Amino acid sequence: MRTALSLSLLLALPAHAQTAADAVAPEAASGLSPEAAAPVEAQDWMVAAANPLAAEAGADVLREGGSAADAMVAVQAVLGLVEPQSSGLGGGAFLVWYDAETGELTTLDGRETAPAAATPTLFQTDGETMGFFDAVVGGLSVGTPGTPMLMEEAHRRWGRASWSGLFDAAIAHAEDGFAVSPRLATLVADDAEKLSTQPATAAYFLPGGTPLAEGDTLTNPAYAATLRAIAQEGTDAFYAGEIAEGIVAAIRGASQPGLLSTQDLAAYEIAERPAVCAPYRGAEVCGMGPPSSGALTVGQILALVEPHDLAALGPDSPEAWRLIGDASRLAFADRGRYMADSDFVPMPNLLDPAYLSERATLLDGDDALPEVSAGTPPWDHAALDMIPDWGDGWTPSMPSTSHISIVDADGNALSMTTTIENGFGSRVMAPGGFLLNNELTDFSFSTHDEGRPIANRVEPRKRPRSSMSPTIVMRDGAPVLVVGSPGGSRIIGYVAKTIIAHVDWGMDVQEAVAMPHLVNRFGTYDLEAGTAAEALAEPLTEMGFETNVRDLTSGLHIIAVGETLTGGADPRREGVAIGE
Repeated sequence: MRTALSLSLLLALPAHAQTAADAVAPEAASGLSPEAAAPVEAQDWMVAAANPLAAEAGADVLREGGSAADAMVAVQAVLGLVEPQSSGLGGGAFLVWYDAETGELTTLDGRETAPAAATPTLFQTDGETMGFFDAVVGGLSVGTPGTPMLMEEAHRRWGRASWSGLFDAAIAHAEDGFAVSPRLATLVADDAEKLSTQPATAAYFLPGGTPLAEGDTLTNPAYAATLRAIAQEGTDAFYAGEIAEGIVAAIRGASQPGLLSTQDLAAYEIAERPAVCAPYRGAEVCGMGPPSSGALTVGQILALVEPHDLAALGPDSPEAWRLIGDASRLAFADRGRYMADSDFVPMPNLLDPAYLSERATLLDGDDALPEVSAGTPPWDHAALDMIPDWGDGWTPSMPSTSHISIVDADGNALSMTTTIENGFGSRVMAPGGFLLNNELTDFSFSTHDEGRPIANRVEPRKRPRSSMSPTIVMRDGAPVLVVGSPGGSRIIGYVAKTIIAHVDWGMDVQEAVAMPHLVNRFGTYDLEAGTAAEALAEPLTEMGFETNVRDLTSGLHIIAVGETLTGGADPRREGVAIGE
């Protein structure tokens, strides 16, 4: 069904002046495309990704009979070239896979890890925490990349096309050149000052001191050479030898040298983890567990609003958004205290039905909750000598990220969110032609809160907490929705809102991703500027919320699975859905 909220985003969004606060947004807004107003329909297969060249590379693989895992490798290889500010070989990713033959869900953790030499005070100077960008820019923020090994592991498990051929499109674009997109040109210009601090990065993005312009032809022979090495030798070529040594040299030689070593690269491993699934309206909403906070927090939000008839309220209702906003605040309070890499910290049962049922009663009033704090979820006492007393941690989560959704002709489904963290990551470019992440700034900069340890503090070889929420919604044992988004810790709200829009409000997938954003994490209700969401500012304020109208730049890519496949791409970025 179409509503004022859904229709408003089918119009172009005017540009808005940037403020100092906007400088730490995940990625700057670059306008809203009015073109993708209807979902894409297909019979056999579909891919939705953040750049047309990347999506077409995946489509070519699917046309030739490749699996969703094969297509993902091709898509990611191109994204690392044409959308380098968001993801690439120098970053990490989470992958959720549905296997049509077995009916099983598998989640793979390709998150970056802290160097073995890292300490909890990594981002402190003389006992004081560093400013965010003081920590980001340079080598200190770089964790061990996981994306290349995740690509290889997914192909090993579920691929059927030749590994080496999956890099052909990316290599061709890197050698022959591609046209710089409007979004990339805008982001380079906006970030020119930080990009200029690293010589190799400046030479690539600011040739002759001038930012790349829209339509410029950009080549990257170093990236092509890296891809050729990986295509021929597998990721051993990345995690050892010349490429690995180049990564470490770039980190150690950066303006703020880092701690990553060749031993850290050689020791990296992909982790398979149990899928986290939460019930909602007769379906199972499944995603990645810790170190991702995505599936747990999305699951909590949906569980807290499920007792209420959101369908009857509708997307224009302030009451619906009161429920969603305060449910999100309650879930984020638990996230801040309890969620971290479960290989390092024990986790309570944050999706315990009795706990969430009791927690949901907090939403029974008419106004915004005046205060929100973490709850007391149950622990498995048999596995613990004592219940940990965690402090409340805060991490400035501002990733620059991308999401890929794919369904292949056999019915396999893949949802993968991939990142280098902040826009352009650490701004350090490896000799192999790719940017390195600043993922370590997803750890808490502080180690304790009023004497209590913080679960998401830095520790050697630990994976920082993430908000990435690659999701597959299951019904009767089969996928019905494949979805995810970039957007920092707002990813969780973007994904939860999109599921509610599709399931409760009957929107098709394109309407669901295009409808205005309203996101509440820590008390302030962010309302998407230039959309019908602004009309809810007054009623939400009257309910007791503080509101803030601002750009909210998601990048949702979604596929609904039914008698046919229908796909949508977020008009706030340059993505497309392609299917046949």
